[in-house]
Formats: sequence, C-alpha cells, structure tokens
Amino acid sequence: MPALCRDCLTTFEKGPRCPKCLGPRVISHPELFSLTIAHMDCDAFFASVEKRDNPELADKPVIIGGGRRGVVSTACYLARIRGVRSAIPMFQALKLCPEAIVIRPRMEAYARASREIRAMMEELTPDVEPLSLDEAFMDLSGTERLHGAPPAVMLARLVKRMEEELGLTGSIGLSHNKFLAKIASDLDKPRGFSVIGKGETADFLREKPVRMIWGVGPATQTALEAAGIRLFSDLLRWEKEDLVARFGAMGERLWHLARGEDFRPVSSHAPVKSISKETTFEEDITDRGILDGHLWRLSVQVADRAKAKGMAGRVIILKLKRSNHRSLTRRMSLHAPTQLADRIYRGARALLTALDEPGPWRLIGVGISGLAGAGDCPESADLLDPGAKDRALSERAADRIREKFGTDAIVKGRSLR
Repeated sequence: MPALCRDCLTTFEKGPRCPKCLGPRVISHPELFSLTIAHMDCDAFFASVEKRDNPELADKPVIIGGGRRGVVSTACYLARIRGVRSAIPMFQALKLCPEAIVIRPRMEAYARASREIRAMMEELTPDVEPLSLDEAFMDLSGTERLHGAPPAVMLARLVKRMEEELGLTGSIGLSHNKFLAKIASDLDKPRGFSVIGKGETADFLREKPVRMIWGVGPATQTALEAAGIRLFSDLLRWEKEDLVARFGAMGERLWHLARGEDFRPVSSHAPVKSISKETTFEEDITDRGILDGHLWRLSVQVADRAKAKGMAGRVIILKLKRSNHRSLTRRMSLHAPTQLADRIYRGARALLTALDEPGPWRLIGVGISGLAGAGDCPESADLLDPGAKDRALSERAADRIREKFGTDAIVKGRSLR
C-alpha cells in the first residue's frame, strides 16, 4: 500500500514508521497517489497568527473576538478543549475558559498571512478556490509531471513549508471531489492529513450524520429530521424525485451527496456576491447619533474592501440585530453601482432613518451586493444630488492620502461619534 512520511516526504510501502527518518507521521492509503482534489484548512488560523507574532501567548488559551457582548471569531486549541467554539457569545466563552486571553481581530495581519499561503498554493496549481482567509480547495490534476511527484506529496510539502516558513499549520483533506475533500480535512485536526478514496466513499458516508454536509445549518437539519433523515443512510432510501418535491433544488443536491457525488469544479474565479462589515456593541444602543457614527465607519470599511477588489455594488444593505438577537435587514437599490463610502453611507443612513423601530440594538452592519466591476461605477454629477460629484472627487483624494500616510491620516468628524 502506498505510504508517505509527512516529515521528510519519503514515499514507501506501508509501514508503521518512515524507513528513512523513522518518524511516525505516516499516511497510507490504496488511492493515496491517484487522488487530486484537496481542501486545506489552517488550524485555528487567527489565534495561530497571534501566537506566532507574540511567543508569550504560546502556552496560553487565546480567543479572538470582540468584547463581552461580541462573539468568538476563533479560538486556539487550548481554549477549544474547554468548550470554546467559533460564533458562541464571548461571555459564554469566558465562563468556559475564564483564564483565556481575548484579542481583537487584526484583519490586516491575517490577510497578509493568507496571501502568503495562497502564493504557496498557486506554486502547486493555478486551480485554487479560496473559501475564506484560512481555507481553500485545490485541484492538482495533471500536476504530477510538472512537479515530479504525486499531489499527495506536494500537499504534504505545502503544509511543511507553511510551518517552517510562516510558523502556521494546516490540515489537508484529499479525495476525488470537493464535498469529500472538505469533510476529510476536518477528520484529523490539527496538523492532519486525511484521505477518502473512491472505493470507500459509500461505506464511509453511510452512517455519518447529514449535518456533516457543508451548508446544512440548524434550520435545514430540523427540516431533514422532520422527514426522518438523520444519517446518509436515511437519504439513500429516498428517490430523487421525492427529495426534490420535499426540499426543492436542495433535494437533488442531497441525493447526489448521499452517494458521494459532487460535480462542482474547483474554480479560481468564483464570484464574490457581496461585501459587508458589521460590529457588535458592548452595550445595547438606541442613540441614532452613535449609530450614525458606526454607519460611517462601517461604510468606509466596506468601500475600502470594494476598492481593493475593484468592485462596486448596486444594492446597499443595512443589518441590525435586536437585543433579543433577532435580526432585521433592509435593502436599497441604486440607479448605478458604487464603491464610494459616501454613497454607501448615505444609502445606509436613509434606510436607518426610514426605520420606525427605536431599538435597542446590539449589532449594526453595512454591505453592498449586486456587484459589478469598478469600471461600471460612474462618478458623474447626480441631478438629484448636485454635490455628489464633488464629494466623490474629495473621497478619491482622501484615499490617496490614506494610501500614502496611513488609514488614520485623514478622517471625517462623523467617524468620531
């Protein structure tokens, strides 16, 4: 059976240890050197970047997130052992792990590390499909001749380079499609390397819970359970037509996934559907003046991301979350796409002004959707807003100043609220 040492990258026939370095980190599988679809998931990425940049945190539980009213973005494995998980409220996380060190996210540092990892991936294959800053699919079909080694070896080399050159670790899932590769990458974290071959797919899935399917959240899971579907074996008993009749387009997808079938290609050009930013308050807010300050700051952040991506949005989105955690969303369509903070802010403010409900609010968010290229973003004068063109020119000038002297070099007074 083919085997690979993940420490020295030696390939050999199956054995408990590497014959070259005697290391125990050996992965063996009948299809190890023939599978080409991979998913790489960094291990506790945000927390790992913080620990790398501050060695004093190495042996301490670390949580990345906002204040006590916020939620956990991610947590290191020392905190996860205590039950801390992503997306749980911060107050709950600190009850589970009171000695944890809480750090506010440093998105620029994480984005920089992500770009370095992405560059390493693209040395292996041009077919890299990022899902977020810390995970991506790769299709290494046809790369063996180029690299002189099968995809499994190159993937082991990738995470070895990440650890040695960047001080960050990742886990690999290797299979014959994206669905199974993503499942595999989560089987042996951290620093894992798991394989799901074609020959074992049916047996592997049969008694697994359907909540393993990416995108099956609590609402979908409840609907499936109401239909008597908890395991993949339950799905196998349904005809495709019946699943479609019960669950719509999702039903056909479930029918295929139950059989381990996923025909989606790895696409390096997956479209971005929206750009958004939100913030959770330390205390509930009703003051519209304070909310207005948050609207401007969030609009600037959304605009900065849109400008960096060369995108513009035709729809402005305002999101609010009540003190009881129930969300409210409002949208406004524009006559032309925009990437300007001024236009995004004015749209979001109009949506907030039109809202009769006084709050209190625990979260506010701003976003744009209906994205197009920045070339479709006109900055000519608006007959209904004669000052629009001058404000656009002013914003572009401010962008140039911020780019040269830093993001805090020039700010508007409303951002100080």
